[in-house]
Amino acid sequence: QVQLVESGGGLVQAGGSLRLSCAASGRTFSIGAMGWFRQAPEKEREFVAGITRSGGSTSYVDSVKGRFTISRDNAKNTVYLQMNSLKPEDTAVYYCAARRGSVVQHTIDEYDYWGQGTQVTVSS
Repeated sequence: QVQLVESGGGLVQAGGSLRLSCAASGRTFSIGAMGWFRQAPEKEREFVAGITRSGGSTSYVDSVKGRFTISRDNAKNTVYLQMNSLKPEDTAVYYCAARRGSVVQHTIDEYDYWGQGTQVTVSS
């Protein structure tokens, strides 16, 4: 099994920045691609960003392109999400996810492991 623990969420003003971290433990050798999802109140969980195991390929939802950057440090078994120019509509619980496959997928069902989530609140 793999355990994922997110950190770095909080309250920030619009235009500000936050950096989320997701530390993996357990059978980390089985992890391929990783991703960040978010879920706002009364909305479905949506894909935000993903990265392959090597870090050589990334993918983003259109609404965060140019503002968010996903990266990973395999030596530390950690994936990051740098969020800049935050907007109130970015407010959500952010979840880290991992899959055994190597390709980044955008759908929830494709991911095998999930963290508990970290709250990000952007005030206007």
